[in-house]
Amino acid sequence: MRRTAIFGATGGVVTGVLIAGALAAPTASAGQRTPGGDAEARGVKIAAARAAKAGIDWQDCPKDWGLDKPIQCGFVSVPLDYAKPNGRKIKIAVDRIGNTGTADERQGSVLYNPGGPGGSGMRFPKRVTTKNPLWAKTAKAYDFVGFDPRGVGHSTPISCVDPQEFVKGPKLDPVPDSEADKRVQRKLAKDYAAGCKARSGWMLPHMTTPNTARDIDVIRAALGEKKLNYIGVSYGTYIGGVYATLFPTHVRRMIVDSVVNPAQEKIWYQANLDQDVAFEMRWDDWKKWVAKYDAAYHIGDTPEKVQKQWETLRATAKKKPIGGKVGPAELLAFFQSAPYYDGAWTEVAQAWSAYLAGDEKPLIEAAAPDMSDTAGNIASENSNAVYTAVECADAKWPTSWSRWNRDNTRLHKDYPFLTWSNAWMNLPCATWGAPQQTPLKVGADKGLPPVLIVQSERDAATPYEGAVELHKRLKGSRLITEKDAGSHGVTTEINPCINDRVDSYLLKGKVDAKDVTCAPHATPKPEAKK
Repeated sequence: MRRTAIFGATGGVVTGVLIAGALAAPTASAGQRTPGGDAEARGVKIAAARAAKAGIDWQDCPKDWGLDKPIQCGFVSVPLDYAKPNGRKIKIAVDRIGNTGTADERQGSVLYNPGGPGGSGMRFPKRVTTKNPLWAKTAKAYDFVGFDPRGVGHSTPISCVDPQEFVKGPKLDPVPDSEADKRVQRKLAKDYAAGCKARSGWMLPHMTTPNTARDIDVIRAALGEKKLNYIGVSYGTYIGGVYATLFPTHVRRMIVDSVVNPAQEKIWYQANLDQDVAFEMRWDDWKKWVAKYDAAYHIGDTPEKVQKQWETLRATAKKKPIGGKVGPAELLAFFQSAPYYDGAWTEVAQAWSAYLAGDEKPLIEAAAPDMSDTAGNIASENSNAVYTAVECADAKWPTSWSRWNRDNTRLHKDYPFLTWSNAWMNLPCATWGAPQQTPLKVGADKGLPPVLIVQSERDAATPYEGAVELHKRLKGSRLITEKDAGSHGVTTEINPCINDRVDSYLLKGKVDAKDVTCAPHATPKPEAKK
């Protein structure tokens, strides 16, 4: 799951052979209600039939999409409401690059989702054009297909607030000093929810994970594929689990990496509270690393000293925003990338180290909003709007402020790094102006091939327990655990124990006879000074 925004006020043609598979309906045992709804199951069958007949009109991508040849782009039409397949339609943007191997080596398309909610998968084909070595073998066998989920980017985007206002800073410190601070944040969250309804209300009831899974099945049909090959990371794993539940017989290969806990009681309020605990753990890991390399960074030679420097930095920015732009909220938005990804460890430490040495510029450039980047700001606002819309629509959230206040006050005492910023980010769901669903009961046994689950043991964004839970629910799945590691998005890291198994699964369909534990990938080291 993605954590980026913090609220706060400013101070081709389908062949006949493939169509039969593309039209296959979701299956349910006799006497059982189809998971997710009978009407929706009929609707997705109708939509998939239309998509299989229409195919995708692949063209060169629009210049401003940043996707150069030989990547091609197109659209797939899907129902806004699958219970009404003949009603209003929306467009889903897709892109692809053909397999790099021979026709005999080709195994179809593999579809990718990077998470969010609100993330775009359109850059996935660039793993081929940039010759990413981790994906070279897979690229020989598969067309790489990305897409913008409903509401995202080029797929009928939604919005909740003016993008320039959304990114403007400095924002309020997410950690409240008083009840008055909490009242201000509560009003901001309520206003944000109202803005979502005013700007995108017609889409909000339909911004659910099951609908995105249905969209994926329509994309599968439009691609002319009998079965789906899918890679989902972070929130993309929840999409994958829901897809496997709704369409178990439509899955060919599925990898889920860094897993959202799919238990109904976790979606989404409790999942976010669990995330606060996990982020503190990973923040502690990073502080130990910073202390280990104190000779390079001069921040502190113990985790306790590093923490003290962090508290001093926050206090300084609260009293007077750094460069007039970076307050505690902006600092947190930048610094939380370190608990998220090992790849950010050196970047964050270097900017902090430079600041302590008297050079504010790297920290300001990294953490301050760029008001001139209007396209980027539109994308950021859209991404946050989708994040909020999906999480608010997927489940019924607590409406009692006393519960939010009690739970987050309690957590903040022991896990202060992320707790309150996370609370404010999700609080619009307490006053959401659109229907909220009951989460789907994720699980599949009959007809589902082995699913490969990959997870680091100390992941902050999606705690390890989520992978264990999904493993229990998907019969025949295999779990690869990267022990003593915590980066989010394991399949993007260099670790042959994992990389080789990913290749073997995608190319040959092979999984180990039992679950596997891998040693951690190499942790970063400070860059040598030039």
